[in-house]
Amino acid sequence: MTAEKQSSQLQSQTDTTGTDDAPLEDYQSSLPGFLGTIDNTISRIESVLLAAGVLLMALNTIANVVGRFIFQNSIFFSEELNRILIILITFAGISYAARHGRHIRMSAIFDALPPKPRKALMVVISVVTAIFMLGLAWYSLQYILTQAGRGRVLPSLQIPVWVILVWVPVGFFMTGLQYALTAIKNLIEKDIYLSTSVLEGYDDGEMEV
Repeated sequence: MTAEKQSSQLQSQTDTTGTDDAPLEDYQSSLPGFLGTIDNTISRIESVLLAAGVLLMALNTIANVVGRFIFQNSIFFSEELNRILIILITFAGISYAARHGRHIRMSAIFDALPPKPRKALMVVISVVTAIFMLGLAWYSLQYILTQAGRGRVLPSLQIPVWVILVWVPVGFFMTGLQYALTAIKNLIEKDIYLSTSVLEGYDDGEMEV
């Protein structure tokens, strides 16, 4: 093996910029046909929600600080707006974390298995998680309907409380779809995938495709 090839392999093992710093808008699903369209659509929704949520929260917080210390007058709805944005970022973030295989894993038994049982277990884990996420989406939707019936509103913005909770079932639903797509990805590919774009592994063994 030449020195150039060895250097290239070493760089690919130690350089994580390709996985951690890849632009969200550059994501293209490797799933075929309609499944790829769903995967790409979820990715774009995540990108918009997370980018908008973080930017609006930063602007709102900065504007509130400027108003308080320069004009001696805070923005009266700033706290409630940040509350809305935190819910948005949190539940869009769980789908994003699932896409990039960033959720916490307890995998002592999983790692001890041979490749084929490990792949089968990954399919089972993805399917079960997808069912739970979609179930939580359903129950959170029922909770929102209950809140809507109570007619409660936010004190400052006078927005119905149920409106700020809409992102909860949306986030759970997108996460459920992401895990379902991960199960399909493992069924149609020979490798083991933590998500539709991340191969199994830790640190230098984990890679995004």
